[in-house]
Amino acid sequence: MQQFILALDQGTTSSRAILFDKKGQVVAEAQKEFKQIFPKPGWVEHDPLEIWSTQAGVAAEATVKAGRNGKSIAAIGITNQRETVVVWNRKTGKPVYNAIVWQDRRTAEYCDQLREEGQEELIRRKTGLLLDAYFSASKVRWILENVKGARKQAEAGKLAFGTVDSWLIWNFTQGELHVTDVTNASRTMLFNIHTLEWDEELLALFDVPRSMLPDVRQSSEVYGETKTTVFASKIPIAGIAGDQQAALFGQQCVRSGMVKSTYGTGCFMLMNIGTEARLSQNQLLTTVAWKINGQVQYALEGSIFIAGAVVQWLRDNLGLIKTSAEVEQLARQVSSSEGVYFVPAFAGLGAPYWDPYARGVIFGMSRATQAAHIARAALEAIAYQTMDVLKAMQADANLPIAELRVDGGATSNETLMQFLADVLNTNVIRPRMAETTALGAAYLAGLAVGYWKNLEEIQALPHAEKQFSPKLQPAQVQAGIANWHRAVQALQVWSKAPQITPAEPTGN
Repeated sequence: MQQFILALDQGTTSSRAILFDKKGQVVAEAQKEFKQIFPKPGWVEHDPLEIWSTQAGVAAEATVKAGRNGKSIAAIGITNQRETVVVWNRKTGKPVYNAIVWQDRRTAEYCDQLREEGQEELIRRKTGLLLDAYFSASKVRWILENVKGARKQAEAGKLAFGTVDSWLIWNFTQGELHVTDVTNASRTMLFNIHTLEWDEELLALFDVPRSMLPDVRQSSEVYGETKTTVFASKIPIAGIAGDQQAALFGQQCVRSGMVKSTYGTGCFMLMNIGTEARLSQNQLLTTVAWKINGQVQYALEGSIFIAGAVVQWLRDNLGLIKTSAEVEQLARQVSSSEGVYFVPAFAGLGAPYWDPYARGVIFGMSRATQAAHIARAALEAIAYQTMDVLKAMQADANLPIAELRVDGGATSNETLMQFLADVLNTNVIRPRMAETTALGAAYLAGLAVGYWKNLEEIQALPHAEKQFSPKLQPAQVQAGIANWHRAVQALQVWSKAPQITPAEPTGN
């Protein structure tokens, strides 16, 4: 019987399931969105039971679509939205509160308090992370402090905490397994990335009882088997990785210095830095890339807040285009931005600047400036931001960059991809398979059960769909980069300047 790997991709807005064959091709897929809950400004929640029901539902749907039963699935791999927190009762399996999502900012003041107490350096040294409400630790603490009876139940060993992967596996095994992998653990701010264990000092700092925590396993191993009625037979659960690490593995960035960049609303860039966890000197995160066959790989991670969102802004706010796809056509109407530079810092500047007070700005406009120049400057801004993060990574890792592997919606824009290659002065590789996150989870699960014998067999599969190589003259590129940095510096001066209140007009 022909067998397949089932990848479950539990994202921030939807749950997906994709069945892959031995060539890494999609055989069947299913997707279902679920409700986003916003109880207060800055608060973002999900219903954990809806996460479970949608994920179980699409897993069954994809399997049926392919005309298959459980016996034809060799293993399940899970990839998930990272940092999102679920706390549930071990006996009943019921959540004590909604899942608090990675985007949620309710614990920002508490994180500021820890920073004032001088805890940031300890946290960074042990976890590789910047002290921020984005990560799981402060969210778990909030649930224990604010849900009636939760603290008492947790201290009595009655509650379990997990990121979304742990919650799904708990349900798929009917409470038999409470596990996570090193990649998800490394995003909680409770995990020491050097010892690869939950850290007692951090648990004490955030006041999280040890009994709540899942066992930390490798990213590729057989954790156990499904026990639910979702499948007619038991299936091994054999791969787990947070979404960005799964994309890094799906892109086969398995050697030091290999980099992938995922373009969605924002942009996440990860570089494999090998077997040693180096802390960034340039405001990047150090994170666990994966652990396979007892061997750990680490990565540097940089986030750009606004990538594809700048195109949405041109569409929805300015009405320059009707669909996102039209931006390329508009930008191609001119051969350059004619000195227009767009810094899309709508939500502040991310890595490597980290300026939360910066806001979007367009420089260099004249009477001759048209919509096409602004569209082109917007696309170029995505490339320039990528370059800034990549240079920070190169400086931290002291590694040369041979190529950049890209995925996500914006990679269909060939004008952007070509400009990216020019600005980075390196080859940009677009994969044939857009679903690199799910594919990474499938590869991890398949390796654990021998579906693919080894990494070499996976690397032999066709990967690249198209390569973009530098074409522009270096002098032209350098002039553009210098002007981009001028624009960013001007914005930073503006964001740090005191707000001037206009004087009241006086009478005659």
